Amino acid sequence: MTLIKSISGIRGTIGGKPGDGLSPLDIVKFASAYGSWIIANHPDKKVSVVIGRDARLSGQMVNNIVCGTLAGLGINVIDLGLSTTPTVEVAVTELQTDGGIILTASHNPKQWNALKLLNNKGEFISDSEGKYILELADKEDFTYSDVNQLGTYTQRQDLLQIHIDKVLQLPYVDIEAIKQANFSVAVDAVNSSGGIVIPMLLEALGVKNIHQIHCEPTGHFAHNPEPLPEHLRDLSEAVIKSKSHVGISVDPDVDRLALVCEDGEMFGEEYTLVAVADAVLQYHKGGNTVSNLSSTRALRDVTEKMGGAYSASAVGEVNVVNMMKATNAIIGGEGNGGVILPELHYGRDALVGVAIFLTHLAKYGKSCSMLRKSYPNYYISKNKIELTPEIDVDKVLVSVKDKYAKQPVNIVDGVKIEFDKEWVHLRKSNTEPIIRIYSESESVSTADALAKKIIEDIKEIIKH
Repeated sequence: MTLIKSISGIRGTIGGKPGDGLSPLDIVKFASAYGSWIIANHPDKKVSVVIGRDARLSGQMVNNIVCGTLAGLGINVIDLGLSTTPTVEVAVTELQTDGGIILTASHNPKQWNALKLLNNKGEFISDSEGKYILELADKEDFTYSDVNQLGTYTQRQDLLQIHIDKVLQLPYVDIEAIKQANFSVAVDAVNSSGGIVIPMLLEALGVKNIHQIHCEPTGHFAHNPEPLPEHLRDLSEAVIKSKSHVGISVDPDVDRLALVCEDGEMFGEEYTLVAVADAVLQYHKGGNTVSNLSSTRALRDVTEKMGGAYSASAVGEVNVVNMMKATNAIIGGEGNGGVILPELHYGRDALVGVAIFLTHLAKYGKSCSMLRKSYPNYYISKNKIELTPEIDVDKVLVSVKDKYAKQPVNIVDGVKIEFDKEWVHLRKSNTEPIIRIYSESESVSTADALAKKIIEDIKEIIKH
């Protein structure tokens, strides 16, 4: 059993003893801490919180506990039921609530669940806020309401449609162009809530031919829910069999988007953001973009070609958002298929990604694979080196930084070393004695060789 408490929320496997997994007691404690924090931030009003969940098997159970706990604190609860992470983020501002909780373990397998916490802007809470909530949970310093002050419970079924309507109104979405293209689209939603909302969105965009696989929101994930190439073979086959122009895959909470080309080949999760940013930059030439330090250089190339400035943030959605605000970026995200468009909200949103990508593909007028070939081609090699617990990982990273001091080095998040258009990024894991090593080059062999060279350097440093 696993229970992981972090500044962004609490996640764990269902079952086991309290404190070992995500037990009902742990859910109550954490929901109570979050609710108490919300109340303290708004001492002079009756506060409200919006809740939404993905389709995983434990979702209804966790939802019942969280909603009951918040009501017990005197908080009015608005329950969206089956929803998406970006929809809950949109709902916070749309319904003017004081916070939001998304019940999802994102791409984790079905035995996992989590509480992801939002502030009153519909954005993930900050590092300091997360630490404060964790302290509150540990102290169990909560005061529940008397019977006359209990919170109310309301259900809303219309937020998915409201979210879709907002996406359709974006200037980068051209419904007529998509209709004219007469796309055939295959969808794999891993049997979660994307199976509801992605077909709804496609129909609203005028797509007539939708081929659905794994779109029943049963929570029985048909494959590993992370939308990586090795998990998307069913979608690849469905695209070829149905002669679709593109395949769409989302993770269980619909904040990550991966695409499959008409020939069954992967568009590349790293390139989802690149293509969508390219479309948005056509409207805002000279606009700034942001992705994290482990994302492909292709976004920087596309941005600079359009006269804009690219910035790299530390890994993590909160860090990307902070950098986007600091640089007034018009679009940003992560290389895991996460697209963030501030015009709608500061959160990864696969619905935004789908609508803008299909518009872009329609106007490009050629195949999905041809669109992919129009972008700079890079390959990322992902490796890790396991260390014994007594090794000082920070010291190892400093030694690597010193060794490559003549190269451009970024130490915002671990150590990133640039070699012309190639780079290697070293980050330590927060949960185990591991250094993750990502490298990128214009060829697979060079990216792998670059990672191998750094791994050898680390081994030499450890020896001494």
